[in-house]
Amino acid sequence: MIKEVKTQVNVRVEVDVLWKAFGKDLKDILPKMMPNLVKDADILEGDGGLDTVYLFNFGPGLKTMTYQKERVTEFDEFAHRIGLEVIEGGHLNHGFSHYKTTFQLTSTGEQETLIDVTISYESQVEEDTIPSNSASSTLIFIKHMENYLMNGAT
Repeated sequence: MIKEVKTQVNVRVEVDVLWKAFGKDLKDILPKMMPNLVKDADILEGDGGLDTVYLFNFGPGLKTMTYQKERVTEFDEFAHRIGLEVIEGGHLNHGFSHYKTTFQLTSTGEQETLIDVTISYESQVEEDTIPSNSASSTLIFIKHMENYLMNGAT
């Protein structure tokens, strides 16, 4: 049975800048903003939009995973909504049979964006910490992105 955990966070980055970072620039930005966690990233299929397949190779800061492939399963430029589903490695090697993260970006001001995060997952491991750990990791990722973009990165 697929379960969901939801969280949200406000960031001090304009929605269009954030959308570009989540979409077309993701593979270039991740290794720069979190080099200890993401060694490199490549696009295996697509152009950053719907059905794009990313390969993320993890660095020494992530001891339990070496790589993860993710497919963009939702991509709505108008609504600023992107969904990334793990299709190989990563979470799927740690008891999950399904793992998808969806980001909904909503402008709340000139330099502010609300990010609603939905993590849907199915796990063979019944652990109370799975949802909270996943949400915490996602919020840390978002804060890294906010800091990176606020410091003039392009």
